[in-house]
Amino acid sequence: MHDDFMLDKLNEECGVFGIYGHAHAPDLTYYGLHALQHRGQESAGIVASTGEQFLSHKGMGLVTEAFANNALEKLSGKHAIGHVRYTTAGGSQLVNAQPLIFKYKAGNLALAHNGNLVNANQIRSHLERQGSIFQTTSDTEVIAHLIARSGYDRIEDSIKEALSMIKGAYALLFLTENKLIAALDPNGLRPLSLGKIGDNYVFSSETCAFDVVGAEYIREVEPGEMIIVDEDGLHSERFTQQTQRSICSFEYIYFARPDSNIDGINVHQTRKELGKKLVREFPIEADVITGVPDSSISAAIGYAEESGIPYELGLIKNRYVGRTFIQPNQELRAQGVRMKLSAVRKVVEGKRVVMIDDSIVRGTTSGRIVNMLREAGAKEVHVLISSPPVMNPCFYGIDTSTREELIAATKTVEEIREFIGADSLGFLSVEGMIDAIGREDHAPNNGHCVACFTGQYPTEIYPDTANCVDK
Repeated sequence: MHDDFMLDKLNEECGVFGIYGHAHAPDLTYYGLHALQHRGQESAGIVASTGEQFLSHKGMGLVTEAFANNALEKLSGKHAIGHVRYTTAGGSQLVNAQPLIFKYKAGNLALAHNGNLVNANQIRSHLERQGSIFQTTSDTEVIAHLIARSGYDRIEDSIKEALSMIKGAYALLFLTENKLIAALDPNGLRPLSLGKIGDNYVFSSETCAFDVVGAEYIREVEPGEMIIVDEDGLHSERFTQQTQRSICSFEYIYFARPDSNIDGINVHQTRKELGKKLVREFPIEADVITGVPDSSISAAIGYAEESGIPYELGLIKNRYVGRTFIQPNQELRAQGVRMKLSAVRKVVEGKRVVMIDDSIVRGTTSGRIVNMLREAGAKEVHVLISSPPVMNPCFYGIDTSTREELIAATKTVEEIREFIGADSLGFLSVEGMIDAIGREDHAPNNGHCVACFTGQYPTEIYPDTANCVDK
């Protein structure tokens, strides 16, 4: 089972990477997926095309684990797409690993998906009543079935027809023998960037993968846009005109790597601004600022710079702990956090400490870290969160399944403070968060999805959305 530390963090679902026309396409895809490893650690896969046939490999675990035993050497071709995946335990099976491959009337098609469809159950039930047989529990397979059933001859038109029926979050990469196609949902809920290596086009969930493979960033894939790359080059089509940017706020707060730029905004600098905004909303007299590694360190540095209080490494992360381990009883659960994190006694002893974290989901880990700092001699522990309270589940590909699991949905800020044992607790306001990120967009909330904070979802939510398979 998952360790308690990870259960108390939000988890991104997936990362996708694709490249067209490069002699070393499978190798570059492998390196790209390695750069996107933080977006999913359950499984990894690559499908490559020689122009005539597909070669593929998928495996469970980290990219290095999935491609152990020289698996990468068995792949060849000039075009490739890859995928790293995070799931909840029920869907963690090799059969659900992506990219998915299926046959349609014009040949083979591979598909990699980051996100979650909110109407997958309805479409799946409809297709099954009409005789469709599903091989996986992944909502991604719904897209494949819709494409396979299309009456259009052009694959682009079949994809457009499928996309007109699905709702939710999707950054998609499709690969045929000779085409690479990218598409982003009308709200642009998940990030997807276009880059170039020499004359070869590259797509990635995050720009940090471009840096690893030596690609030049060109631009973001736009909401409602489909980009086709083939032997004639690159061209763009729209599959809908009804678009309104609502990019996930947590890409900036927590999910993305600090060296990535999302929509032209650097993640590390954004997190520093979130920390600076916290000072303005919650000025605290303290001796030392520390951040919960790794994602909160940038915000902690920002708080320290703005407040003039020194930043210190008060918490150290152990990077050599396995992703999962057995906790036989409640008494040993706290040991799980100690395996992940350690407090630096000489830094916090006798000090008033401000601990910065990016979110509080269930609250158990926050309480254990506060206790850890106190046991290391901290005189006071003030907890500041660089995001608003997460009060509503996400249906777009983030692991918050029910409202009841979210501590901010059932407790006030004061009750949460008491639960985690902090001297004070503050959450950044929604307005402060949007202002700190600094996106200029005419869409509501400056083009951010804030549904997990406000309950206002950018798409229709269906009665059984919360029970969507595979999540």
